Amino acid sequence: MTDWLALSRSAVGAADRYVEEARAHVAARIAPNGQFDAAVADREQRLLHGFAWIATTAAALSATLGWAERAETAGRFGAIEELVLAIGFGEYLAQLQGGVPMSQSEIARPRELGLEEAARRMARDPAVEVFLAEGNVAGNRLALGRLLRDGGRPDETLGDETLDMVRDQFRTFSAERVAPFAHQWHLADALIPIELVSEMAELGVFGICIAEEYGGLGLGKLAMCVVSEELSRGWICAGSLGTRSEIAGELIGLGGTPDQKARWLPGLASGTILPTAVFTEPDIGSDLAQLRTRAVRDGDGWLIHGAKTWITHAARADLMTTLVRTDAAKPGHGGLSILLAPKSRADTRGAFPDPGLDGSEIGVLGYRGMKEYVLAFDGFRVDDDALLGGEPGHGFRQLMQTFEGARIQTAARAIGVGWTAFDLALRYALDRRQFGRPLIDFPRVSDKIAMMLVELVMARELTYASARMKDAGQRCDVDAGMAKLLAARMAWSNADLNVQIHGGNGYALEYEASRLLCDARILNIFEGAAEIQAHVVGRGLLRAGRSSVALA
Repeated sequence: MTDWLALSRSAVGAADRYVEEARAHVAARIAPNGQFDAAVADREQRLLHGFAWIATTAAALSATLGWAERAETAGRFGAIEELVLAIGFGEYLAQLQGGVPMSQSEIARPRELGLEEAARRMARDPAVEVFLAEGNVAGNRLALGRLLRDGGRPDETLGDETLDMVRDQFRTFSAERVAPFAHQWHLADALIPIELVSEMAELGVFGICIAEEYGGLGLGKLAMCVVSEELSRGWICAGSLGTRSEIAGELIGLGGTPDQKARWLPGLASGTILPTAVFTEPDIGSDLAQLRTRAVRDGDGWLIHGAKTWITHAARADLMTTLVRTDAAKPGHGGLSILLAPKSRADTRGAFPDPGLDGSEIGVLGYRGMKEYVLAFDGFRVDDDALLGGEPGHGFRQLMQTFEGARIQTAARAIGVGWTAFDLALRYALDRRQFGRPLIDFPRVSDKIAMMLVELVMARELTYASARMKDAGQRCDVDAGMAKLLAARMAWSNADLNVQIHGGNGYALEYEASRLLCDARILNIFEGAAEIQAHVVGRGLLRAGRSSVALA
């Protein structure tokens, strides 16, 4: 009998050595003498981003091994876990050897990246050879499909009674209060009902990571992941409601003055204050150094002028965490500050009733329950105490401190969407009959469902690993970027496969599969597009002089 766990430990070592060779090769081109060259990195994007995807794939192997080892220690490593491990390692090692997909049409192939010999050395490792020959093979996928057909699911216990209870609570809530209504809300293009927001507030959704002294739950990022994942299984919009509170809470908790913490954090934690993140501008996107929205002194306050776009849940928000340029003489990041700008919710006067602020809705394919807006500031006034931290010029650094948590949370939302796509595909494949047989009897359908599940587990474990690092107080910007990269790719793949399994019905608006496809697509774009994430990951690994992540 094959000892897949022992083989996995050896294969992870071989994959890590390959990544180290890749790092050295890329560093010689992009970071000679240890200095990262941004201009060369831009010209050599394919090399840098390919390296990022290679490192992400290896990190997923390491995280999945950690999951399997914890399951074995707890006596929960059974047939389904063994098959997930064998198939997942077989597939991802084959990708490292032959080419890692960065998108549907972009494959990071070792030959093109100058890594062909290094990939061959990895593939000659005895454990890797076994996985390549016997891991992701038809017999294993068939066996896994049968277990899934009979109701089997891979281990998801977190080894923490509180977190396991949180998962159960929010899974029940999501199944009863969100999932049955999500599709009709989507088709109606309606905001997520305020009554549901209130119910979520009562459950503590908005204060998960806010300190108990300010009315929060004082839990960590792993708890946040579990809650976001389970709510997103019902609807991505439910899982996303906490994102803005997570960003605002972390901004104020880390960078706010004592008075700002006392004023804002209790309301954020209770859900009586709903925030929105006001960062992105037209024609700028991720290039925040070019940000043009400005705030100018006016007596004992500030007047904001400029335009912002893709502002989520803006009409209903009470607080805008707004990135502005407070020093026009300082180009780049140095003149940026964050203002905590209170605003009125939409009412009978209009969507944006405050003087100096106007907005218009952006029509979107999916993710409709939050709604997106373009905002126009024309002398919108905030008080002097709105300046986060009380000193100007720290906005970019303050914002960067929140990106780890935001990207981990986005990865968790992707996991939830991926689960729903898997659940819908499996249910349809069991119920739908063609040529006198259920769809799941056909190998190409069963294969799809098996791989949906395998990649779910691998992306989930990479996401949880980055959350554990954050909770341990370790820097995890690279790790969070990896988690978002892989989880977003998985969510889109699962949503697409779900439509394929549904056939023509998957393309019909009345079926949930169509909504899942639209919702999943945004995950590769917001909180840093996949190309930005790959750049961040590759640059971070080169600058840190490390080739792998310290996954928990």
